[in-house]
Order: sequence, then structure tokens, then C-alpha cells
Amino acid sequence: MTDTVNLTNHFLIAMPSLDDPNFYHSVTYICEHSEQGALGLVINRQTDISLGEVLSQMDLEWPEQSLADQIVLLGGPIEQERGFILHSPAGDWDSSIRITDDLALTTSLDILEAISEGYRPDRLLITLGYAGWTAGQLEQEMVANAWLTGPADPKILFDLPIEQRWEAAARSVGVDLSRLSSDAGHD
Repeated sequence: MTDTVNLTNHFLIAMPSLDDPNFYHSVTYICEHSEQGALGLVINRQTDISLGEVLSQMDLEWPEQSLADQIVLLGGPIEQERGFILHSPAGDWDSSIRITDDLALTTSLDILEAISEGYRPDRLLITLGYAGWTAGQLEQEMVANAWLTGPADPKILFDLPIEQRWEAAARSVGVDLSRLSSDAGHD
């Protein structure tokens, strides 16, 4: 991309005025951004499904209880029946997008099979579905003041309670969302 910023490994933080129900008060982690578009995972929308339930549905063994209890997130409105695993270390899996030297997004079954057999990634986030933008769409939304952006913080991404991620991500770029009007930037 020659005249735009690459937002790979950045957060998209929904402005208070963004009323799309898929992204209202959301934080999206951008896994890939290029001239063809962008792919991200919403990291602060819970489902009522646990990793243990997903593994059981696939006839795979449960890992230890703490990992089996991990809640699966709703990663976005696209392909919500498909799983996306954000993990560190990146490893060598059948179908992965390497985001950084140590972080990857994997959609292949082999990583879930490995987890059921005892593999423990250092960091793990699992979603159903993803968020996607066509060429130029995200850039247009940025111009329309729909999003704040900033470098992703692994602590917010993996460690912070889900309900705190939106405000924490905004604070990480110096914005107090409670001080923003939902009418800002609109006529």
C-alpha cells in the first residue's frame, strides 16, 4: 500500500458514534491489511461456547479444565461457523497467517488436534467468525471517523478481561472514550 498506513498488528477501536451492531463498542485486532482489504478479529464479544465444547463437537479430547473453560469469542460477522485461532508462538500449522515473528492466525484443524493432545500455546484466543473489509473500505471508514487505531498491546489482546478491552485499547492511544460525544465529526 503506497499512500495508506498498514494496520496489521493494530487495534481498530470503535468510536462511540459507530452504531453498527457488529462493531458497537468493539475492539478489532487487524491480522492482515493490504491493498486487497483487511481481515481482523473482534476481541471483546463473547459467545456462550467454550473451547471444551468446540473440541467435544469435533470428537477431540478436552485439555486441562482451565483451557477447556476458555470462552470462544465472536470474531466478526463473516463465517461465524468457522474457527479462527490467534496464538503465540506462531508455529508451523497447515493454514496460518503469520502476523508477527511470534504471533499467527490459524484456521486449520491441526492446531486444535495438537491442543487436545497437550500442546499449550503461550497465548491463545479463539473466535468464531471474522471481520473483513474489501479494498479501500476500511480506509473510507477511517476517513468517516468510525475508528481509532493504535498498535496492538498483547496484554489487552490476551490478558485483560473482555469487558475492559474497549476502554483500555482507547486509553492505550491516549483517548478517554467517556469524554467523546457520539455526535463528534457529524453534521
